[in-house]
Amino acid sequence: MRPRSRAQRRAADAAIRVAMVPAALIGIAVLAWILGEVIARGVGALTPTFFTELPTPPGMEGGGLGNAIVGTLLMTLLAALMGTPVGLLAGVFLAEFGPSSRIATTVRFTTNLLMGTPSIIIGIFVYSVLVLPLGHFSGWAGAVALAILILPVVMRTTEDMLNLVPDELRESGLALGAPRWKVTLGIIFRAARSGLVTGVLLAVARVSGETAPLLFTALNSFYWPGSLSRPTANLTVTIFNYAMSPYSDWQEKAWGASLLITVSVLVVAVLARFVIKDGRERA
Repeated sequence: MRPRSRAQRRAADAAIRVAMVPAALIGIAVLAWILGEVIARGVGALTPTFFTELPTPPGMEGGGLGNAIVGTLLMTLLAALMGTPVGLLAGVFLAEFGPSSRIATTVRFTTNLLMGTPSIIIGIFVYSVLVLPLGHFSGWAGAVALAILILPVVMRTTEDMLNLVPDELRESGLALGAPRWKVTLGIIFRAARSGLVTGVLLAVARVSGETAPLLFTALNSFYWPGSLSRPTANLTVTIFNYAMSPYSDWQEKAWGASLLITVSVLVVAVLARFVIKDGRERA
């Protein structure tokens, strides 16, 4: 292959830079358009009753989505508690104990497939293994579906963050006579803690806006989530139902719920960036 001249390389670099600017501006403009539309349509619905009261019957104005907010928080928290430890342990195995083994290769391949699997497929899977055998929808099934979506993100993030830790730290700890597990938890994890926390936060942010898995698992409810063993209210399915309804009050609440989820995801993303920045400054 004939090498290009310096002028050709400069021309190609300049062309790419020129193309990047309008592409970035288009992306920013679309994002600003979406945020502006959600804020304009949803901010009016965020009243105190929106967070504290139950939904009203169809056709009646007023009420709120307090039950859906609580249900979403509960299922997301349970999903994080179920998916995060498994993802962390699997990531530690891939990075520290069996990076070149056949099991690790299989796990990485499976994780890549799981990350690319549409969330609705995860919902159908959990529906077939939990909802159908039990005979009813439940918040537990919804949490399991969300945990499956969290698992591959945490796993790959953990592996990548641990691989960024210099080998000198591992060798120093082992040279002092510390066991491998203690070096991993006491040294490697501390060195990569900001990246690990960021991965967990981003995984939680990803599943907080999922609708399809919850349609097949948790479904929805008009009542407070007193027990997760029955259909459980959640924001995403409520948005789907309210946005498709012919009632203007429900449609306004759907925009309000959309704004609430958008702001929540934005806060988690900003928090993740803060964790990364804080970790770099301490390093």
